Amino acid sequence: MTSERHNVGTQLSFALYGAANRMARMHKPFLEPLGLTFPQYLVILELLDGAPLTVGALGTRLGMDTGTITPLVKRLESAGFVTRTRDPADERRVLVDLTSHGRALEAEVRGIPGRIKTACQLTDQSADDLRRTLEGLAHPASE
Repeated sequence: MTSERHNVGTQLSFALYGAANRMARMHKPFLEPLGLTFPQYLVILELLDGAPLTVGALGTRLGMDTGTITPLVKRLESAGFVTRTRDPADERRVLVDLTSHGRALEAEVRGIPGRIKTACQLTDQSADDLRRTLEGLAHPASE
């Protein structure tokens, strides 16, 4: 009985890993023409929903630590998509904001989830159900 539960857990982990990789790969043809990687796309999406954000807040929203988010933001800054400035209220904090070039991507970036949903043959309801299930796995209430 124990081995069955272990196998189910392993299969679930493998399925989630495979789905996450496939999802990232599916974004590539939409992101390459924009000059964005998948993690950079996630940063742009968060900033479109509430820039400026501190590096720390951006990392928290995306589930990334500072060591991961800072290089992403620096590359986006080098590409002209974002600016990084010290917070005048607290010099220790760095604010990240979109440039006009970054904001110009909004329509294309916001259109990508619909294209992915169509490619996965998901209805609005099935996509919402799947998202809620995955969020429950990522952030269980009993943690």
